[in-house]
Amino acid sequence: MAWENYSFYYTDHIEVPLPPGHRFPMMKYRMLRDKVMADGIIHPNQLHESPMVLDEDLLRAHEKAYVYGLKNKTLSEKELRPIGLTWSPELLNRSYSSAGGFVAATESALRTGFSALLAGGTHHAHADRGEGYCVFNDFAVAALRLIELKKVKRILILDLDVHQGNGNSSILGKREDIFILSIHGEKNYPFRKIPSHLDVALPEKTNDEDYIKALNKALSMIHFDYDIIFYQAGVDNLKEDTLGTFELTLEGLKERDKIVFSYSNNKPIAMAIGGGYASPINLTVEAHANTFKMAKFILG
Repeated sequence: MAWENYSFYYTDHIEVPLPPGHRFPMMKYRMLRDKVMADGIIHPNQLHESPMVLDEDLLRAHEKAYVYGLKNKTLSEKELRPIGLTWSPELLNRSYSSAGGFVAATESALRTGFSALLAGGTHHAHADRGEGYCVFNDFAVAALRLIELKKVKRILILDLDVHQGNGNSSILGKREDIFILSIHGEKNYPFRKIPSHLDVALPEKTNDEDYIKALNKALSMIHFDYDIIFYQAGVDNLKEDTLGTFELTLEGLKERDKIVFSYSNNKPIAMAIGGGYASPINLTVEAHANTFKMAKFILG
């Protein structure tokens, strides 16, 4: 299908207040949307405000006490602390929008072949708690919804963020109708990894060549008949990333994305952008934009 028929969802219309000096780069989402439009990668009429996720969808992946504790602001400070973001009405709305945006992207991908959220990839959230800047687990919410509604039978998750998706694994890791590949830093957050279906833990200072070799090898080991790919396209693999342990370049990340988009074998792909915390943040935005550029080159 032609690129102009693909839909993309954003959440940056909801501004979340953060204290001065906070490490989370909330501004990158608006910067990314501006850049993909300015560079002509995505046309403005392809961009849509993310809808709010339904509670019934959240509750397939998350415990009722956690979801309603967040909604009603009854969770304790201790329970909220692992998220790393201060509770606010804006954070709650943004989290509902982010999960809803990925659900919308999966539906759109099934119709057209490709769709993406210009946010998300919140793979550290568990059934009973948030963690690591992740409030709800968008991949788990969307995956369980598609399977329960019989829209697909089997889902392949390619999680290429530098941090292992421990939340994905804790919620989905034992399922036989979902297969999770995680390629991540061996000595990096989360320090307690929860096994995925296939984990590839790479050492500190992994470079482009070694990463691409590991990616190709891992993909060759997957023998799983899937209906859709969920791609977590984190760019915190960059050498300049302040929360990463790898030494990938922008060119290395482009090659990674080229391999993933070529691997799909004409099956639908729903993508979320995942992490990116480079200094300066413009490098992260450029890396995220390159992922959309490569998607357009391969899939458009």
